[in-house]
Amino acid sequence: MRNFLLLISLFFIISCKNTSSKNFSIVNIERVFTDSLSIRAIKPMGIDKVWFAANNGRVGLIDGKISKLATIKYEDSLVNFRALATTKEAVFVMSIENPGLLYKIGFKNNEATNIEKVYEERGKKVFYDAIAFWDDKEGIAVGDATENCLSIIITRDSGSTWKKIPCENLPKIEKGEAAFAASNSNISVYKNHVWIVTGGKRARVFHSSDRGNTWEVFETPFIQGKSMTGIYSVDFLDEKTGVIFGGDWKQKEFNEGNKAITNDGGKTWNLLSNGKAPGYRSSVKFVPGTQGNDIVAVGSLGISYSNNRGKSWQELSDEGFYAIEFVNDTLAFASGKNKISRIIFK
Repeated sequence: MRNFLLLISLFFIISCKNTSSKNFSIVNIERVFTDSLSIRAIKPMGIDKVWFAANNGRVGLIDGKISKLATIKYEDSLVNFRALATTKEAVFVMSIENPGLLYKIGFKNNEATNIEKVYEERGKKVFYDAIAFWDDKEGIAVGDATENCLSIIITRDSGSTWKKIPCENLPKIEKGEAAFAASNSNISVYKNHVWIVTGGKRARVFHSSDRGNTWEVFETPFIQGKSMTGIYSVDFLDEKTGVIFGGDWKQKEFNEGNKAITNDGGKTWNLLSNGKAPGYRSSVKFVPGTQGNDIVAVGSLGISYSNNRGKSWQELSDEGFYAIEFVNDTLAFASGKNKISRIIFK
């Protein structure tokens, strides 16, 4: 009898775990901001607040129906932003092109208090892609190679100063291998871990388990070899489970070798629904509270959703977006060409 009760208990636990999917079937899309901008970096601060960084030097906070905007110039030029991260007391926005510029914007009660340039790098090959923070003190940003390794800078003092990791401490990359600045999501952090993904000549995953002190690199079965093929986005649920998405930017319908999952921290990757839709997507996220069962990926061709860890997908909308960031298990913000929207999943 005791063994019978134990089996029932185990069955109940397994059943509960397998029913953690939200089983979305539709989305409601509400436009919250419109402007003639390319908006590839967003960070929600609540159900009605989201920071964004865009081209033309534009940075802003959408607070309900109020848009608080600023324009940042460097010398006589407008800065092209594609990377953004936040801590409790600051917003960080990073430009992509030479010179690479990182600004720290202090804020209090939804109002900017000051802005300062905390990093600058000059060079013909300088091109920064994404930024993330482990906590309020330590953060990391990644860019394309200026020598024979990715450009990686790290802060240990809440973003006041940043130092570039020497190439001798990083894995080498191949000529033509790069990180894509498509959605500020070619980097993912979890506890002390960080994963960075590449594309172009090679499509690989770079990993550090100690906040950037030591590194290793893993191969993937992803599409690679051309300038615009490879991994565009990565998201990790925990230190073991992660998903990568991308494809061929020049052939967005192509759906082979463009999505994969790992269960061992990135060491090995298994392709998902290979040869089946969706094709190219620029941003992928696990849906919060679904134990990794539910995944959403967005791109210029629409919003794709899986409720079985990527084994199969359904298209929830054909409206295109560059990036998506979840607030909770049914609400996300997404950004794209000329817009930011709130997306409610049902």
